[in-house]
Amino acid sequence: MDKIRIINGSLQVPDKPVIPFIEGDGIGIDITMPAQRVIDAAVKKAYGDNRKIIWKEVLAGEKAYRETGNYLPDETLAAFREYLVGIKGPLQTPVGEGIRSLNVALRQVLDLFVCLRPVRWFKGVPSPIRYPSLVDMHIFRENTEDIYAGIEYMTGDIDAKKLKDFLIQEMGVDKIRFPESSSFGIKPISKEGSERLVRAALEYAVRRKLPSVTLVHKGNIMKFTEGSFKIWGYDLAENEYEDKTFTWRQFDKIKNEKGQAEAEQALEEAQKSGKVIIKDVITDAFLQESLLKPYNHSVIATMNLNGDYISDQLAAMVGGIGIAPGANINSISGYAIFEATHGTAPDIAGMGKANPSSLILSAVMMLEYMQWFDAAEHVYDAMEHVFAKRRVTSDLYVQMEGATLLSTTAFADEIINHIH
Repeated sequence: MDKIRIINGSLQVPDKPVIPFIEGDGIGIDITMPAQRVIDAAVKKAYGDNRKIIWKEVLAGEKAYRETGNYLPDETLAAFREYLVGIKGPLQTPVGEGIRSLNVALRQVLDLFVCLRPVRWFKGVPSPIRYPSLVDMHIFRENTEDIYAGIEYMTGDIDAKKLKDFLIQEMGVDKIRFPESSSFGIKPISKEGSERLVRAALEYAVRRKLPSVTLVHKGNIMKFTEGSFKIWGYDLAENEYEDKTFTWRQFDKIKNEKGQAEAEQALEEAQKSGKVIIKDVITDAFLQESLLKPYNHSVIATMNLNGDYISDQLAAMVGGIGIAPGANINSISGYAIFEATHGTAPDIAGMGKANPSSLILSAVMMLEYMQWFDAAEHVYDAMEHVFAKRRVTSDLYVQMEGATLLSTTAFADEIINHIH
């Protein structure tokens, strides 16, 4: 047993790392153990007895509250800090406890500034679009800023009145339509926060030899927040990755100076040389384009709220959030928490109906983060076979003709059988 470390910016993973896990609320009790069994089987298949994950349970959510009186005990945060990499099931936000979200709290406290959501289609999984096989995107959602910073003031509260008076009397704001009944929210977008998010997306694209990074923003309306995100993203690509990228901004400059033909030739040469193409798209246009021409986009870099919308839409295009994995990462400190991206579904908790795919695939992302790629591939291959045979849990069963209904445990067993 040993701890994962980060040394000189590089993750050092022992052969038998301790991985803290949060079981989760609701269906967490159904999906956590099956997901662990799948991962254990893949690691055993890939590495025999040479490698093994040592699972260490830590508490959060309802289970933590029952046992400790605290929804997010200090011991849990200490464990994630000590062991660097962990995984969690879905957590229910407690009502009336002064906590906006346990998920957001974990991201904020550990400064997990990247929410990474890869989106791919598995053959056999039902999809609302005609060619789901063309969807292969990797969403980098900024995790710590934007409206999720939680800077809000409720109408009628003294702080809301103070802010309203300051805006009107000190800043000369005259565009608040109904000032006496308005609530207020503040949207911080920083240069540092934008740059580290875009840098992580660029590193990912370069390392995996992916064709493009799309900066998704609403800079046509929010010019100083989302517009700055776009500008800072282009600046970073051109200043720090000049030899590895070609930006649309550079394309426009060549076009204005030398003409369309010269610009298109420069773009073609950049693509042939393997450079990552950096582009930008307005958020609403991207939501439409991702449906009509998903093949135009590979890595997506965007802010917190946009990323929330985008990741759920793209997940729906390939079968739904029930099979969508996710990770919250600080690529500088090495901290990473992988998570099921769906809710707690308390109405089916304990009934063996839940689909464990989101947690399984999130654990596969964890294996990739640890660079245990052979084990990760075993799970991908096994899941491809199981989905193709239409042996699925209840959420997919109702959407698939000729499918066989499996319980949560039986579905995991089916994957394990295909690994072996």
